[in-house]
Amino acid sequence: MQKREAPESLYQTVEELCKELYIKALKDLPPDVRKAMNEAYAGEETETGKQVLSTMLENIKVADDNKCLICQDTGIPIYFVKIGNKLSVDFVRLEEAIVKGCQRATVEHPLRSSVVSPFKRQNHQNSSGYRIPSIHYDLTQDSEQIEILMVPKGSGSENMSFLKMLIPAEGVRGVKRFILETVAKNIGANPCPPYVVGIGIGGTADMCLKMAKLAAVTRPVGVRNSDPEMAAFEEEMLGAINQLGVGPMGLGGLNTAIAVNVEHAYTHITQNPVAINIQCWPARRARAVIEADGQHQVGY
Repeated sequence: MQKREAPESLYQTVEELCKELYIKALKDLPPDVRKAMNEAYAGEETETGKQVLSTMLENIKVADDNKCLICQDTGIPIYFVKIGNKLSVDFVRLEEAIVKGCQRATVEHPLRSSVVSPFKRQNHQNSSGYRIPSIHYDLTQDSEQIEILMVPKGSGSENMSFLKMLIPAEGVRGVKRFILETVAKNIGANPCPPYVVGIGIGGTADMCLKMAKLAAVTRPVGVRNSDPEMAAFEEEMLGAINQLGVGPMGLGGLNTAIAVNVEHAYTHITQNPVAINIQCWPARRARAVIEADGQHQVGY
């Protein structure tokens, strides 16, 4: 298969877009999240829950009107990058462009840098450091495009990440029990509900955690898993979690989650890993699709 060589200008485009996407994700809430929050407000029956959701909707309006950040937490910058298999790229150059774009967004906007070293807590004030931003690569068939999804993952939601290596004998009931007990006892109000609950099932421990992250932050709210069995499980868990009564910002109500998204994989016969990753109510993301000649579209 003949591949098209990525021109030098493409890396410059990637850098500019990675800067733009970081800023956009922090300021411009995706339409599906706006819709879900409005629906949550319309369906909320408790006075306190309705008041909290009203404040959240006002928060969105203020951010829109003043072109300011939706939340003060600029998060851990994550870039999910899909590269067409018909495009030949220099991955070292590509990664340099992504990191530079992330850094420029922080310095030139400017944004608060939330990235520090794990022991000394050193902050370079540019939202980057060793192995950060977090960059995930994937390939797409029959394509010359590069697709970049930027997610600023806040600490309040990322701290609520859990993994349990279940045994097969616990079955589906064990999966449900772990999810509901974890949301009720460990997660609760911590990640600013109503949130998105991402669930990974199967694979290996690290793969399961990654699937939970992908489910939480990359899928638009309201889009179900293409597997009917998993889609039904998502619906069931969303209903069950919303019956826990945690409610908006943990003050009680019908809306603890606006979505439950599941990703799964086959696993070993002696195990059944289950992971949970939460995305807080401003499920922030921004996306760009770049053609080989540098033409591009920006969206969500």
